[in-house]
Amino acid sequence: MLKAYHGSCHCKRVQFDVNLDVSRGIHKCNCTYCVKTKYQKVFTKADQLTLKTGEDSLTNYHASPSGWPEGHIHHYFCKNCGVQVYSKGYLEMPEHDIFNGWFYAVNLATIDNVTPEEIISAPVIYEDGINDNQLNPPKETRHL
Repeated sequence: MLKAYHGSCHCKRVQFDVNLDVSRGIHKCNCTYCVKTKYQKVFTKADQLTLKTGEDSLTNYHASPSGWPEGHIHHYFCKNCGVQVYSKGYLEMPEHDIFNGWFYAVNLATIDNVTPEEIISAPVIYEDGINDNQLNPPKETRHL
């Protein structure tokens, strides 16, 4: 079930409200980007996130090379403190409720009011992004 959360970067210049269902899972991916950043993310549809402050403090990183089509993935960081707050992506998967259109991958560490109990009880979902197979786990996950 969706729950309202508040999120921010470390310096609080970037703040957002987001509706998430953490109980659906916390995603960990083995792609080079997620491994380098230790990105743990929770997904939601694009209309479930509202940027409250800090649009002028955000910068956008595009990984290159990338398996994503040009313009279909944006990694947003605070220019001041360097924290990645979320990524915005686009996929066309009609069979999937979140990955059918624009969506957000919210950095779990930026959600200010998620409880330890919510994090502990959420399943961990592993993604084999290095092989462009995000809907399936990789053979090895212990390093993620």
